[in-house]
Amino acid sequence: MDKAQVRKIIHVDMDAFFASVEQRDNPNLQGKPVAVGGSEARGVVAAASYEARKFGVRSAMPSVTAKRKCPELIFVPHRFDVYKQVSAHIREIFSRHTDLIEPLSLDEAYLDVTENKLKIDSATEIASIIRQAIWEETNLTASAGVSYNKFIAKLASDQNKPNGQCVIAPHQGPSFVASLPVRRFHGVGPVTAKKMERLGIYTGADLRKAELAWLKKNFGSNAEYFYGASRGIDNRQVKPDRIRKSVGVERTYSEDLVGDDAIHDAIEKIITMLWERIDRTQSIGYTLVLKVKYSDFKQITRSHTHPQAIGGEDAIRRASKLLLKMLPQPPKPIRLLGLTLAGLEEREEETGSGQLSLPF
Repeated sequence: MDKAQVRKIIHVDMDAFFASVEQRDNPNLQGKPVAVGGSEARGVVAAASYEARKFGVRSAMPSVTAKRKCPELIFVPHRFDVYKQVSAHIREIFSRHTDLIEPLSLDEAYLDVTENKLKIDSATEIASIIRQAIWEETNLTASAGVSYNKFIAKLASDQNKPNGQCVIAPHQGPSFVASLPVRRFHGVGPVTAKKMERLGIYTGADLRKAELAWLKKNFGSNAEYFYGASRGIDNRQVKPDRIRKSVGVERTYSEDLVGDDAIHDAIEKIITMLWERIDRTQSIGYTLVLKVKYSDFKQITRSHTHPQAIGGEDAIRRASKLLLKMLPQPPKPIRLLGLTLAGLEEREEETGSGQLSLPF
């Protein structure tokens, strides 16, 4: 690889961010299994501490399932205002080194430090300085991946979690990718992973053996991305303050939803989760999409574009009720429900609400 073409990319990922903030602020929670969001009786887990993850507790897991896996689990309400404040502080630490910061959420971001403010030649050193500053100033730990592209930097940040750092140099990229299971590749979800495994693809090395034409036949528009990723190639640039085009939540149920009451209870939980995700990104949107998959696996969507932006939980609730009325009657048993808000744009600052730009 031509040295002049090599970029220096850092992916910083906070360790169990929401739960770690709660443990930091409440010493009684330190060292204990903690779930942010939900309750013992209902709701879903928004985040889990590492102590809880040892029992198999994960984000988006129903609270009753989480409690069954970990009887000692402690539920605490989320405090997004606090998380945003901490995230803004972390973002300020990043900005001491570069303005090329691409936030993915409140707790992770890409940084391009090829050219950096402190003129430090080593991206590894910059990542260490950033992680140390985060610890000293917020009393929270972060993990980092350092590499020559976004794809590998993100993989690397997960390699030595928690509170770890992993550096993958350009000459190491292809072999590093080859050794990993494809399930860890960004863009390979559970369905795609199962399809790959049915086709005999389990690792990056397996994927690299596939010809581009074969990948296009089996994976369509994702073929070129998979082809490059399996070779350690990713030419995407770090794009500061990117705005997502849509935010969605969907849930598949172990038992079909039967009757209006069950459907409305389920959609209410999805509305709460969707608004939490939208609020984190500080966005508003115009088009709400309802996705339904019935017990017979027939799938339909209903959508409506509103003349005014949907910018609050109550507005999402009202729009969702309108979409539910558009479903065929009488309602059939449902195995999957989903809501997506599309047509996103950055929420403008409101009087008394403080700065609403994406903080991380």
